[in-house]
Amino acid sequence: MDNDRQNGLAPMLNPMRDTSENDDDFLTDVLEGLGQPGQKTLPCKYLYDRKGSMLFDRICQLDEYYPTRTELAILRDHSADMARFIGSNAQVVELGSGSSIKVRLLLDTLDHVASYVPVDISTDHLDKAASRIADDYPDLLVQPVSADYTKVHDIPRVGDPDRLVAFFPGSTIGNFSPDEALRFLIQVHEMVGVDGGLLIGVDLKKDKAILDAAYNDRLGATAAFNRNLLARINRELPAKVAEDDFEHHAYFNEEKSRVEMHLRSRHDQTVEIDGREISFAKGETIHTENSYKFSLDDFAALARRAGFAQDRTWSDEQELFSIHYLSSARMDAPRPSTA
Repeated sequence: MDNDRQNGLAPMLNPMRDTSENDDDFLTDVLEGLGQPGQKTLPCKYLYDRKGSMLFDRICQLDEYYPTRTELAILRDHSADMARFIGSNAQVVELGSGSSIKVRLLLDTLDHVASYVPVDISTDHLDKAASRIADDYPDLLVQPVSADYTKVHDIPRVGDPDRLVAFFPGSTIGNFSPDEALRFLIQVHEMVGVDGGLLIGVDLKKDKAILDAAYNDRLGATAAFNRNLLARINRELPAKVAEDDFEHHAYFNEEKSRVEMHLRSRHDQTVEIDGREISFAKGETIHTENSYKFSLDDFAALARRAGFAQDRTWSDEQELFSIHYLSSARMDAPRPSTA
């Protein structure tokens, strides 16, 4: 490292690993979710193993899937303005970094980045993406953190930054329930600290036909992404699940303003996981993911409840998607009830 410093290069630092999550956690969560007396569920974070992350990258390139291309266009058009709010010598912490594609538009416009800290649960995907960033930005300190970003409270300060700014693109905030979204934003508020910030992507309410097409693409990439969760259960757990006996089912729930993604049983069947039998009736579903859609006013109110001040919002002309810069000057946010 010292030699690289002398040569004017900033190497990628050794990846940090969070070993708190393991196969036992996965098994426990699967058995608990599928053992629900009513709606069976599985945590959406388990969709993003190595194969799931690759499939999601394919989804992001589809014509029907508007969020990625729209967010990228907003970033391209307004990254210089975003950089002004982030300021110089900031440590950029990307939560759920995936392929680290969008952050490049920020790195290209920011005035001296103290360091880049990508955080992702998929270790293989994270290491490859972080290595590519380190290669393409040789003067940048890169410190990957392999962890569930929803459980990360303390982030190491790397490169003596003046402030921490979290980057949370992709409308992933919509995967949380309203209470979970508030708790998550409060956690990020505490993580970045005084004078910190959050640059976040938020999907907006829109015509139902656009949403239905985005989550039920013609090529079946979203279906493959959803059903990969069953394949992962078979790969990683002592399980016997007939993957072809479940079909992808996604629709917009207007009452709750969210797209719901399910795996629907094609017929009456029984699966076996860790020696336990779990029965499914024909048409019964496993609820795998939500994607809430916000109005601009709804999200602004949520951010205020978490203690953030909304400094600036950028959107496309059709108002399909939005990006918000939130500052954490106030540290007196109300805390949601845990009862």
